[in-house]
Amino acid sequence: MRLLEHQAKKILSSWGIPIPRGAVLSRPNQLTAAFAKKVGRFPLIVKAQVYAGGRGKAGGIVKVADLKKAISAAADLLGKRLVTPQTGPEGVPVKTVLLEQGLTLQKEFYIGILIDRSKGLPMVVAAKEGGVAIEELALENPQAIQTTSFDPLLGLLPFQARQIVNWLGLPSEHREAAVQQLLAFARGFFELDASLVEVNPWALTKELGPVALDAKLTFDDNGLFRHPELSGFKTADADSPSEAKAREIGISYVGLNGSIGCMVNGAGLAMATMDLIKLHGGEPANFLDVGGGADLNQVREAFKLILADGQVRAVLVNIFGGIMKCDLVAQGIIGAAKTMKIKVPLVVRLEGTNVELGRKLLQESGLGFITASDMDEAARKVVEAANP
Repeated sequence: MRLLEHQAKKILSSWGIPIPRGAVLSRPNQLTAAFAKKVGRFPLIVKAQVYAGGRGKAGGIVKVADLKKAISAAADLLGKRLVTPQTGPEGVPVKTVLLEQGLTLQKEFYIGILIDRSKGLPMVVAAKEGGVAIEELALENPQAIQTTSFDPLLGLLPFQARQIVNWLGLPSEHREAAVQQLLAFARGFFELDASLVEVNPWALTKELGPVALDAKLTFDDNGLFRHPELSGFKTADADSPSEAKAREIGISYVGLNGSIGCMVNGAGLAMATMDLIKLHGGEPANFLDVGGGADLNQVREAFKLILADGQVRAVLVNIFGGIMKCDLVAQGIIGAAKTMKIKVPLVVRLEGTNVELGRKLLQESGLGFITASDMDEAARKVVEAANP
């Protein structure tokens, strides 16, 4: 589950992290002189609240010098579809904006806490430059980034936090406050089953010292049952329409930017399938795991999700039949192809229980399926089909 910036900051504040004063509005007429006065003196910052980064370069963060300009900026942003590098060309609608206290910035940093999957450990990612895309910084100036792994049972230790703060170069009078904030970030990461805590920029300000000027929190959905206090933060547009539909029908779906749709059972098999597509020069359009016990309706709905993506030029179905037998999978594929009139090439690789019967059903269907006997062949064929 992802949070909007103002929601994430509310949680950071509960951890003892200083944040700028701010207030959220959904209509320009809410922005009265009294409303602005509660936030602070001008200049103030008007910030679009969307589930995407890169807002500044996209015009989603505006510094305003007076009330008239603040109202104008809010009116321009509300209802607009903001297009950033993380939204795709279609953009995302701005339904709320955050009016925030303007602060005097002395230095900006980046702080992120996430899982280092290569080590199986949580880690702090710190950068001496904030307010920039960390991926670009890693390519252009890797010396400006430091990573610190730590024991999940012990948590981030004070000496590690001090090493990070010293490396960042904060002035001595602010170092202890910065150390305590880093320790709070790490504690909160574990206490709320977060998968990402990102503060960019984490800034040194004249007024408040180290402060979270922006914030991004993402939580592990599998841990949400332990945190009823987070239920109120869920919004209708936190997931894309496709991801929301997938959740409703009980399958796992994540949209990507490629041209090859994937329908696979099992997360590991799905990842391996996507790797092979990349190896053969293709780009996956999605991650889609129908699970080991999917029924015919879920198979049909999975096809609908894949084909709703206008970028898809071919589809690969890669199923290992265990609980979900291959002949039932074949029936689901045939039924979906007949009812939906699939117009893109469909490559099918089946293996497992009743595989021969499943392959026979596909071959005798007369629907022109492209079959493959192994994963490598299937990946090669679907890339060729997508790029005739």
